[in-house]
Amino acid sequence: MGFWLLFLLLAGCSSTVPVVTPKPMSAPGLPDKPAGSLAAASPPYVIHTGDQLQVKFFYNPELDEEVTVRPDGRITLPLAHEVMAAGLTTAELVDVLTARYAPHLRKPEITVIVKTFEAQKVFVDGQVAKPGMVALTGPMTILQSIASAGGLKDSARDSEVLVIRRNALRKPFVIRVDLARAMSGLDMSQDIRLQPYDIVYVPKSFIANVNTWIDLYLRKNIPINFGFYYDLNKGY
Repeated sequence: MGFWLLFLLLAGCSSTVPVVTPKPMSAPGLPDKPAGSLAAASPPYVIHTGDQLQVKFFYNPELDEEVTVRPDGRITLPLAHEVMAAGLTTAELVDVLTARYAPHLRKPEITVIVKTFEAQKVFVDGQVAKPGMVALTGPMTILQSIASAGGLKDSARDSEVLVIRRNALRKPFVIRVDLARAMSGLDMSQDIRLQPYDIVYVPKSFIANVNTWIDLYLRKNIPINFGFYYDLNKGY
């Protein structure tokens, strides 16, 4: 199941999906930020369906509204009518609304505030005890998400965990993380903070893959008992 989730996601993207390392940097498609800055680690929040927005007009308070982003990603406002909000930052939505209200208001000064957030989530798949959705109720790192998914299986390749994410240009890219270094305390920068709708994929270790192959193609397909059992994890 985990393999197909990863395969389908990447297959639906462009021919090449960038793979980056979790060093202090901007994601592909984002302007460069000073290394290690908070801005580089925390990009602007993107509005999602289910978010409740407060739209305030500085010079026209009679137009103030509180609206919820519908499942189709749109909101409805007086004079502006249907406006696509999902996928935009609050600053981008302000620009859209300013353009919509410019023909109707002499000086549209608009502010958009996210009052309540839809229940954000990340997805943890692969070699974890309980693959599936993990609620993102606050700042969460990869290790915390894996702990919420029941922890790593013995067959996990913790030195090459993948995080699939979309950048500001709505393009997917992959962050390859050496989580083993974070768990050993050698490099905590590998335990990066997750963003809503990230997919954390923990692949199977080489040893686990080989043992699976032996189990499928030797033990189950050859009807002869050779009188021995070899376990690559134990070496006998």
